[in-house]
Amino acid sequence: MSKGPVSQFIERHYLHFNSAALVDAARAYEAHLVKGGKMMVTLAGAMSTAELGKSLAEMIRQGKVDIITCTGANLEEDVFNLVAHTHYKRIPNYRDLTPGEEWELLQKGFNRVTDTCIPEGEAIRRIEHHIYKLWQEANDKGEEYLPHQFFYALLRSGVLQQYYEIDTKDSWLLAASERDLPIIVPGWEDSTLGNIFASYCITGELKQSTVRSGIGYMTFLADWYTKNSKGAGIGFFQIGGGIAGDFPICVVPMLQQDLKKKETPFWAYFCQISDSTTSYGSYSGAVPNEKITWGKLSAETPRFIVESDATIVAPLIFAWILGW
Repeated sequence: MSKGPVSQFIERHYLHFNSAALVDAARAYEAHLVKGGKMMVTLAGAMSTAELGKSLAEMIRQGKVDIITCTGANLEEDVFNLVAHTHYKRIPNYRDLTPGEEWELLQKGFNRVTDTCIPEGEAIRRIEHHIYKLWQEANDKGEEYLPHQFFYALLRSGVLQQYYEIDTKDSWLLAASERDLPIIVPGWEDSTLGNIFASYCITGELKQSTVRSGIGYMTFLADWYTKNSKGAGIGFFQIGGGIAGDFPICVVPMLQQDLKKKETPFWAYFCQISDSTTSYGSYSGAVPNEKITWGKLSAETPRFIVESDATIVAPLIFAWILGW
């Protein structure tokens, strides 16, 4: 693929240290796809609020991503941005805020994520009653679905189109919905809408079983990995750490060791963009080699770690792969 100006700039200037690791990881990602391999991308942190969809959505549309694992926050915050973008508030001097100023933001309906405030009324509450209808309908029929399936149903219903405030090509969840991309959302309960769903369970309006749990995701992933890991295999591109990365990567040792499927191949590529410190005993900050001892990667798996800001690194790697 011919490379555009962004990729040409990267190739000329990103020659050492973390910038060189970025290029190495991008080249290896590209090579894995050329061989016919598939790729999982995992999203931790606040990547959706950081508007990673501006590059990730095109990666999805062009078939450069085959499955996504994300936190519940990233699942919902892409939709929040889709329907309430103009109501967001940016605070460049967030480091200087006093507790009183933080309290004032809360009173005005803003929930802060670093320098960006999510507007509760226009984002969270705008979606709540629409997704509640889907929960209630499934609940009354005795049906059970995974969290992302409710979001797909919400987007496909068209009920939110009246609120759209960004170009739809910049929503990664819309792109994923159009491809019916498999999404894994471990720990969905740890999200705003997950908390809201729990509140309806407490009041008795909904049953807990209506939205399936992480075990449902792990069993789905085990089946998906088994069916898709032949040939060039499946790569693992991890943005940040936490449960978004730790949960899905464990499917390989589970299949090999617990289900005794010794023929299960290891992850065929691994890259993590990380700002975590290895020496603190952090799983998220562990260097890729540690994963060999857990039966997740083989000694031959191409392994990369870029220790930098994911909001800077991920769009550049995606730009390389897209030929921008």
